Amino acid sequence: MIEAVTFDYWNTLVATSDEILYQRRAEHWLAVLAEAGHDVSLNDVSEAFKGSWRSFREAWHANQQYVTADGVGRVLELLGVPADDGVATTLVEHYGAGALEAELSLAPNVTETLSGLKDAGVRLGIICDVGMTPSTALRAALEQFGVLDRFDHHSFSDDVGVYKPDPAIFAHALAGLGSTPATSAHVGDLRRTDVAGALGVGWTAVRYAGLHDDDGAEDATAEVEADVVIRDHAELPGALGLS
Repeated sequence: MIEAVTFDYWNTLVATSDEILYQRRAEHWLAVLAEAGHDVSLNDVSEAFKGSWRSFREAWHANQQYVTADGVGRVLELLGVPADDGVATTLVEHYGAGALEAELSLAPNVTETLSGLKDAGVRLGIICDVGMTPSTALRAALEQFGVLDRFDHHSFSDDVGVYKPDPAIFAHALAGLGSTPATSAHVGDLRRTDVAGALGVGWTAVRYAGLHDDDGAEDATAEVEADVVIRDHAELPGALGLS
């Protein structure tokens, strides 16, 4: 019997348009840099963002923390902008406040599913790999959606110090939720981190393909599959035998 369920954040709980997110961040960076007297183009920022993303992915795969300050510093380095002229501090603060996020939305039927699970006595948690946007801002977004209080425990990588699929972040969630591997399930979209991570520690793995149907090609994990695959959160209680 499943007693605890944890959720990934991006493309599981929360959806966003990558194109809109990129556009808003680029415009914000251009404005901050221009105000500080740095003449850079949109193409310059775009190429620097790509370089920072590559650096993040390398760190992510190596399970080395790459937090907001690292990402901001890498972009500024690629732009040739000194990191000590106040721009870095400003941008890090803006990311922390969630000022660079595009309009976000919850995945379909998340609110109803979380409420149903809580009513069934299931303890709920979050296990999230954090990138440029810190967990303080991610929690704030969930609070604005009115669902933060549904969760009994949070395991964000910038708090725990490791990324999925490291067993330590799942152990952190397990301790916080007071459950056991046999009675816990994790829901996420990525095969390499969410599915492999949950299976590796003996949890029930649920791959949510409603927003991003990960084929595993990018990470060579096509052979990694969850115990259950769902395309709508409304399917989750039934898939876990909770309805």
